[in-house]
Amino acid sequence: MLQTTLFGKKLKNPFILASGILGSAASTLIEISKQAGAVTCKSVSKEPIKGHENPTVLAEDYVINAVGLSNPGIEEFSDEIEKVIEKAEAPLIVSIVGRSKEDFAYVAERLNRYKPFAIELNLSCPNVDGKIIATDASQTAEIVRRVKEVTKIPVLAKLTPNAADVAEIAKAAEAAGADGITAINTVKAMAIDPRARMPILTNKFGGLSGKYIKPIALAKVYEIRRAVEIPIIGVGGITTGTDAAEMLMAGANAVGVGSAFYYRGYNAISQIAKELEEFMKKERYKKIEEIRMVG
Repeated sequence: MLQTTLFGKKLKNPFILASGILGSAASTLIEISKQAGAVTCKSVSKEPIKGHENPTVLAEDYVINAVGLSNPGIEEFSDEIEKVIEKAEAPLIVSIVGRSKEDFAYVAERLNRYKPFAIELNLSCPNVDGKIIATDASQTAEIVRRVKEVTKIPVLAKLTPNAADVAEIAKAAEAAGADGITAINTVKAMAIDPRARMPILTNKFGGLSGKYIKPIALAKVYEIRRAVEIPIIGVGGITTGTDAAEMLMAGANAVGVGSAFYYRGYNAISQIAKELEEFMKKERYKKIEEIRMVG
């Protein structure tokens, strides 16, 4: 009932582990692959990135993180990628990040030897220095186009809710050759300690995720679906089966799950999948494709 197809490949369900802390090690990705339709690793770059100093995460009813894209770089992380591709029970999406189109192209070309299921371009992290790439349509298109020149692996452009017009950015990515869109990344946010009279996170700003961003994610996915034809992985605040149904109704082809692991534990995707299946039976849907709204 939950089986779906993405980029011509059958997935056991529409749930994809979103890029984040749980994607830092092969062992974790392999374990989560037992319950997910696909898994996404934490963003990896050409060179190692140290990230921000602690504290980098605030977890309450919501989660704000400013980890700062810390990773060991593609040369060292490639061993983890190989292990996941060899042993995981679901396909791997590799999230990549860079400061220039050539950085993105370098990592994407390096991935050709491993042939992951897809490459996700992290164009939208809100807790690093400088302008968010995915707020600029021409820059987004330029990076997508450059990456497509060096690989035949499906390419996803991960977009930000902080863009003035996310549909315009999505159309630019599609026109440049993107095979799909991931939306949304976290929302730029801040938390302040009122006694210390200062921001809690060392970086001051971070990315808000969790239940509170679901309405924003639904709206952005809905806008993007009406602008592009390519598949969308809808991400943001999905913690229950009915949340997932809403995301599919908004126009997503697959559903990213991240902060739900904080709320519901290590079997979050299994629980959400079971709830979605129960919803489908109750509402008499026979397959995922029937859930999506028209118009």
